[in-house]
Amino acid sequence: MLESLNALEKEGLDALKALAQAEELPVWYRTYLGRKGRLTEVLRGLGVLSAEERPHAGRRANEIKTALESAFETRQDELRAAEMEASLASGALDVTLPGRPVAPGHLHLSTRMLRRIRAIFAEMGFQVYEAPEVETDENNFELLNIPPYHPARDMWDTFWINDQVVLRTHTSPGQIRCMRENHPHPIRVILPGKCYRYEQVTPRSEHQFYQVEGLAVGHNIRITDLIGTMHEFARKMHGAARRLRIRGSYFPFTEPSIEIDMDCILCAGKGCRVCKFTSWLEIAGAGMVHPVVLRNGGYDPDQWSGFAFGMGVERPAMLHHGIEDIRYFYSNDLRFLRQF
Repeated sequence: MLESLNALEKEGLDALKALAQAEELPVWYRTYLGRKGRLTEVLRGLGVLSAEERPHAGRRANEIKTALESAFETRQDELRAAEMEASLASGALDVTLPGRPVAPGHLHLSTRMLRRIRAIFAEMGFQVYEAPEVETDENNFELLNIPPYHPARDMWDTFWINDQVVLRTHTSPGQIRCMRENHPHPIRVILPGKCYRYEQVTPRSEHQFYQVEGLAVGHNIRITDLIGTMHEFARKMHGAARRLRIRGSYFPFTEPSIEIDMDCILCAGKGCRVCKFTSWLEIAGAGMVHPVVLRNGGYDPDQWSGFAFGMGVERPAMLHHGIEDIRYFYSNDLRFLRQF
């Protein structure tokens, strides 16, 4: 038995040294150290040995197994190192060459569109007011004439942080903050920022999106001022040829309320999935500030009036650049982002 074990050790070591490629190692391991390998076959013969010979043979078998496993690991490292050196030599890698330049980044399309919208409204005398994205239920709903029992809350699928705090569903809560900070002075501001709604993601809607709120408060402000402002915005943003359509609507924080549609640039009136095959695309919801909201902001509705509007940012960008799917904005696909 000892002679067979010694012969097996020599044979295994010689065969291991003869290997020329790392891919041959698994075959050698199965042949000599596998469950059905040569060493296992020799150990099966321990049962026929006498009680005196068996311990010596078992000890020697363990020594051989350890020696073969150690030699296997060493040879494996040698072969892998040799293959790496050969790969580097064949590739003629010159480590002194300069690295590949990293292309500079640029502003995201949504950011660029936000800046363009700001510039257009700045020409019309609007300032920028920043409001937080995490809001209280009071500012996001109650002070905007949407009490807890009001069915209008179903219009917004809300991300709740706790019972009193939400991720704002619209930029409208900034109206309350702005009015309370500026009372009793006139106001003409836009409130850009990100909003969140727990709703289905489709080619025309996302669960997070940018919105620009507009608010003007003063004496003798009328709905014709609102319509004229939106016409001027559409002309500056999308060109003088654009047509608008005004529709009656409902928002709890404006009265009367309207929705403003623009003829769809993408399909040129033929109908597409972005405009829901109507040839018109909503660009803003708007209306005269509700007296309750004015009063909650600190203004007497008998002395003051105002208009408010809310518009998306991604949707004007889709119209301006002919983009048919809003999901591209947040997919981080460089093939899309590098186009703008």
